[in-house]
Amino acid sequence: MNLKKEIQKRRTFAIISHPDAGKTTLTEKLLLFGGAIHIAGAVKSNKIKKTATSDWMEIEKQRGISVATSVMGFDYHDHKINILDTPGHQDFAEDTFRTLTAVDSVIVVVDVAKGVEVQTRKLMEVCRMRRTPVMIFVNKLDREGRDPFDVLDELEKELQIKVRPLSWPIEMGDRFKGVYNLYNKSLDLYQPSKQTVTKSVAIKDIADEKLEKHIGAELAETLRDEVELITGVYPEFDRSEYLAGKLAPVFFGSALNNFGVKELLDCFVDIAPSPRPIDAEERTVDPYEDAFSGFVFKIHANMDPNHRSRLAFVKVCSGKFERNVNYKHVRFDRMMRFSSPTAFMAQKKEILDEAYAGDIIGLPDSGNFKIGDTLTSGEDLHFKGLPSFSPEMFKYIENADPMKSKQLQKGIEQLIDEGVAQLFTHQFNGRKIIGTVGQLQFEVIQYRLLHEYGAQCRWEPISLFKACWIESKDAEELADFKKRKYQYMAHDKQGRDVFLAESNYMLMMAQQDFKNIVFHFTSEF
Repeated sequence: MNLKKEIQKRRTFAIISHPDAGKTTLTEKLLLFGGAIHIAGAVKSNKIKKTATSDWMEIEKQRGISVATSVMGFDYHDHKINILDTPGHQDFAEDTFRTLTAVDSVIVVVDVAKGVEVQTRKLMEVCRMRRTPVMIFVNKLDREGRDPFDVLDELEKELQIKVRPLSWPIEMGDRFKGVYNLYNKSLDLYQPSKQTVTKSVAIKDIADEKLEKHIGAELAETLRDEVELITGVYPEFDRSEYLAGKLAPVFFGSALNNFGVKELLDCFVDIAPSPRPIDAEERTVDPYEDAFSGFVFKIHANMDPNHRSRLAFVKVCSGKFERNVNYKHVRFDRMMRFSSPTAFMAQKKEILDEAYAGDIIGLPDSGNFKIGDTLTSGEDLHFKGLPSFSPEMFKYIENADPMKSKQLQKGIEQLIDEGVAQLFTHQFNGRKIIGTVGQLQFEVIQYRLLHEYGAQCRWEPISLFKACWIESKDAEELADFKKRKYQYMAHDKQGRDVFLAESNYMLMMAQQDFKNIVFHFTSEF
C-alpha cells in the first residue's frame, strides 16, 4: 500500500479532561470497540492481566489516578487509531501539555454534573493556541446532572469555542432513555450494561412516528422541540470549522455503560483529521514527504521494573520509519540505528518493523534522548512547541542515604529528563531545587526514586513564588541584574539563567526596574 494511503488511515488523538470525568473509562471502551481488549473493566481489575490497562504504574494503581500519559493503538474500520490517555490531575498537567504537541486532534470529556472544571479550561487554552480540532463528550448521563442546554452554554463560555451538538439526550439519570443522533439521524436507545452495545433505530426524519413507539408521545414531543431549538440556535456542523479548531461537535453518553461511545468513535473516524503538517524551526514539514522525521515528546524510565529500561516516545511527523535503518539524531549530529522499536498497548509492547506519519513509536533509550530531540533521514530539523512551564512549587532535594548518592543522582537526572519536574541549581549555595506544578509530583518523585533506583531523598522547604527564565539584548543590564540578584539566581538543566522570585511583588519590582530584561514563564523562547 502506498505511503499516502497509509498516512490517511491514521487518527492520532489525546483524551483530556479534569480528574474523574471518565477519561480512562472512555479510553477503555474505545479499545473495546476496536477489539484491542475483549472485556471491559480491564483497567481496574487485577485478575485480568492479559488486557490493556492505561493506568499501569504501581503508584497509579494505589491512587486510582493516571500520573503518566499512556499510548494505545488499534485498528477500526480500516483506520489505524492511536489514543493517548493523559493524566487529568493538575499536578501532571505538563505531561499532558507536551502530549498535545504529538496529536492531531483531541476529545475532551466533561462530567454532565460538574461541567467545565479548571483543568479542562487550561488544557483547552493549549488546544486553542495550537488550533487543534476538538470534540466534546459529555459523560455520565446515567446520573442526574445539569440541563444539557446549560452545559452547552457553559462549554461555549468557558472553553471559548463554538459548539454544535451532534447527539441529544432524552432525559437523564434514572429516567435516561437514550440519545437522538443528529449526525446520522438515528435513535440510540439506552440499556444499562457495561458489556453490551447500544441498540440503534434508524429514523429518517424527527417527525417519524417510530419515535412515539420507542420513547412515548410526551418525550417525542419534547425531543422534537429541543431539536428544532438546536437547529435554530447553533450553527450547522461544518467540518472545515471543526478542523480549524473553531467549532466543537458535542456528543452525550455514558462511558461506564458503553453508551454513546460507538457513535462518538464512528463520527470521529469520519471527520477527524489524518496527520497534519508540523512546523519546524527551519520549515513546515508535510506528513506525506518521503523522508522520515519525528520528535521525542516523552521519555519514560522503568516501564518494566524487571529491566531498568528507558523508553523514548517518538511522534512520526513525516514519511515512513523502518526498523534497522540509520537515522540522524540531530542534536548529536550522528546516525543511529534502532533494532527493537516498539508499538504500544499501554505497558504491553510489541516490536514493529515500520511506522508511518501519525504513529507513536517507542525507542529503547540508554540516555541518548531528551524531550524535544529530533530524528530524521538526514536533514537538520528542530521541531517547535515542547515547552516546560514555570513551576509553582519548590523544594530543596537532599540525599537521605549518603551511601546511595550515585543512585540518587542518576534517578534525579532520568526523572528530570522524563519531564516529571524541573531541576534548578542555586548559584548562591549550590543546592539543588526541584520545581513542580503540583504537590503530588514530589510524592511521585520520592516514591519512584526509592522503588526504581533504591535511593532515598528528603525534602526541605524553600519559599519561592516563581522561577522564570531571563534574557536580554542589553548585555550590560543583564550582567548588572545577575550581580544585584545573585542570591536569587539559578541555572536550569541546560545551564540557562533562571531568576527565583520570592514573591509576586519582588517579580513585579524586578520587571519594573530592569526594562530591557525579558522574563519568560515557559522555557520555549
